[in-house]
Amino acid sequence: MKVDKACPPPHPGAVLREKVLPDIGLTKSAMARRLQISRTLLYGLLGERYSVTPEMALKLARLCRNRPEFWLNLQRDYDLWHAARTMKLKAANRAAEMNADAAA
Repeated sequence: MKVDKACPPPHPGAVLREKVLPDIGLTKSAMARRLQISRTLLYGLLGERYSVTPEMALKLARLCRNRPEFWLNLQRDYDLWHAARTMKLKAANRAAEMNADAAA
């Protein structure tokens, strides 16, 4: 499978929101109770504002009957893609500054 480098991998919260939540048939409040987290934390994760921690990965894996590595790998891939993109932008900005300095 070829990975599209232009598109970021999905955030774990997006996978939870788009795939898991509809399949398990729980309300968000019920899911938060089942995960033993606050609704605020769940909404932050679903809204892609919070990252999946190892503890959260364990809770999600228990709820979804999968492995915590699945959730941690989603988070890792998402973070690495964004870090690489940030580094590329910084390098491009430095190169543009050097070219501007050389032209002056």
